[in-house]
Amino acid sequence: MNESHSEFESAKDAFPVKLSNFEGPLDLLLHLIRKHELDIHDIPIALITAQYLKAIALLQELDLDVAGEFLVMAATLIHIKSKMLLPRPETAAGVEGEVEDPRDALMRRLLEHQKFKAAAGLLHEREQLRAAQWLRPDGRVAELAGDDYEPELEVDLFSLMNAFQAVVDRLKQRPKVLLPPEEMPVELRIEQLLARLSETEALGFDELFSDVDHRRGLIVTFLALLEMIRLKLVRVFQSGSFGPIRVYKRSRPADAPHPIGDPEDNRG
Repeated sequence: MNESHSEFESAKDAFPVKLSNFEGPLDLLLHLIRKHELDIHDIPIALITAQYLKAIALLQELDLDVAGEFLVMAATLIHIKSKMLLPRPETAAGVEGEVEDPRDALMRRLLEHQKFKAAAGLLHEREQLRAAQWLRPDGRVAELAGDDYEPELEVDLFSLMNAFQAVVDRLKQRPKVLLPPEEMPVELRIEQLLARLSETEALGFDELFSDVDHRRGLIVTFLALLEMIRLKLVRVFQSGSFGPIRVYKRSRPADAPHPIGDPEDNRG
């Protein structure tokens, strides 16, 4: 292993990506509601529960550290779903009483979380605008595109997961690989991706996986991308909601986190 490899944790199984560093279970629910264009005041609980459990299964397959709060939310959704299936109680007169919808408490939590996220996002946007870092400097593109141009905004974890699931689904349609795939260390994959990004302005999300033809390689590549984001080696942008995702290499700031396994990362 060359000297540069020592900067990263090589074993995939020893590569802990904590979801608390990215988003929480309410963020995942809001993402699914936006993705499926659902009414937050009238959530189809069976659909949202199925989609949430599918997302949790993908997180676990990626060996991400699925925090207990995600599993508690899964249990909460299943409980609400079961209550929705029960007949509603009636009053003594035989008229349906004023019984709270089992989804109401969840709806209130989501609306409150959405409000605080919007406020936090506005403060963050103002801070980044002052630092000239929030929007990618693409004035030339905007000038050419005209009034309909929509600037690229930074991507959240669950949008990345959604794009990754599409890559995994496309792999299923390719011919099967007969030879066993070679296990690739995460740090080596980071070096490969950074080298490719050094040769171009940006890479499309799908292009990150263009040289991989097995599921294990897809997972290592996705974990490498998450580590590159955490280390502030790259920035990831998306054109509009659920639009194309592009990855840009960046100059690593002085306050960037240390790689996993770096002794300096454990100080304090």
